[in-house]
Amino acid sequence: MDGDAEPARHVASRSEPARVEIGLNAAIVAVIDDEPVALVIRNETENGGSDGLPFGPFSPVVHRTLESGLRTWVEEQTGLGLGYVEQLYTFGDRGRHAEPGDAAPHVVSIGYLALTETGHARDLAHGSWRSWYQYFPWEDWRKGKPDILATEIEPRLRQWAQAPTSRSTPVRPVPREDRARICFGLDGGAWDEEKVLDRFELLYEAGLVEEARRDGREAAAVWGTLPRLGTPMKFDHRRILATAIGRVRAKIKYRPVIFELMPDVFTLFELQKTVEAILGPHLHKQNFRRLVESAGLVEPTGDVKTQTGGRPAKLFRFRREVVLERPAPGVRVKAVRV
Repeated sequence: MDGDAEPARHVASRSEPARVEIGLNAAIVAVIDDEPVALVIRNETENGGSDGLPFGPFSPVVHRTLESGLRTWVEEQTGLGLGYVEQLYTFGDRGRHAEPGDAAPHVVSIGYLALTETGHARDLAHGSWRSWYQYFPWEDWRKGKPDILATEIEPRLRQWAQAPTSRSTPVRPVPREDRARICFGLDGGAWDEEKVLDRFELLYEAGLVEEARRDGREAAAVWGTLPRLGTPMKFDHRRILATAIGRVRAKIKYRPVIFELMPDVFTLFELQKTVEAILGPHLHKQNFRRLVESAGLVEPTGDVKTQTGGRPAKLFRFRREVVLERPAPGVRVKAVRV
């Protein structure tokens, strides 16, 4: 359920008409100083403070389209005018923390992914940029496998997978052990950087993230004291952000959306650091450069950048013609995992 405050609750009556509200949520992504960041609005009046994505209700009277409504809310809340925007997913759950008999309006949240270039990202009137790895620390493989996986997440996932299930647990077609292996690469399984949402959903189901405890999930009550696995967000906003991260990680491989995050001119090293920031793992420098140049994604400007701390580096720009030349002009990189 999404909104700035908990709605008033009353006992539902079968004679009452169903009420539905449409909420618009924006996962706005940029890369600042080689760090992938998301724009969050922090509510300090809530207990301990609470991070959330920019959001607001859709008004068919005020807003001509869903996307125009989203752009209006984001600009009002942050002062940021959005560039690239695409619809992510419609989140129609009654609400993970809805109470029995809750008859408040059912909120259907429509999530959007927005990308903005670093220069525009710095022009922010309200809100804050936060590294998305603050919310998903297990996703950052740039310096090798994150310690939090081996020390905190994997042992608890194994324990949860082997525990007996209660009668209230939904029947899943794939056993817990196999789902943990597929999502987190356990027992020699491969780590798929695109499965960001799958991993977060599994941690929620296992009761290992704060949102599960806050929502009163049965699995969370089993654990007692738990370490903080990333910063929680209000309502389902971390779930929406996970969906956005998985989408952009997948999309840069077959569409040139990475250049929506780049300035007009850049060095190949700056482009590589941006791709690494988004995907998580380290990339082989020479292989990356050969891939980008041979794919015709960039072209030299003829100028160089001297403020590199070393030899002057050639400056490049995105070749927009590549979109017409090839059906899937993405950055098909291969990660180097430590």
